[in-house]
Amino acid sequence: MLEAGASPSIVPYGADQTLFVVVDRRDEKTEIRIERNDLEATIGELVAGCFNDPIKVISFNTLEHWMKDISTDVAGEIRARCDIDGIELPDYLSDFVESHS
Repeated sequence: MLEAGASPSIVPYGADQTLFVVVDRRDEKTEIRIERNDLEATIGELVAGCFNDPIKVISFNTLEHWMKDISTDVAGEIRARCDIDGIELPDYLSDFVESHS
């Protein structure tokens, strides 16, 4: 049963799915967490500037009950994609990539 004001989970209990959460800073005091179920889409959205100031990326599996901070892996992938495409690292990602490299 859900508590008053609680939103239902997008993943049914027991579903074997790995999710990715981007922790994004709106301002000095506020952080939001944005959940995705596709790592490729998550990285694409980071590069496209869909987040204000990403702080970290966490993956977790709903069935196996594990969680891992994958910020270093994601930062490396973003840097590699920028190098391959011959573009500079966007300003909105520079703090994230530098802090996790």
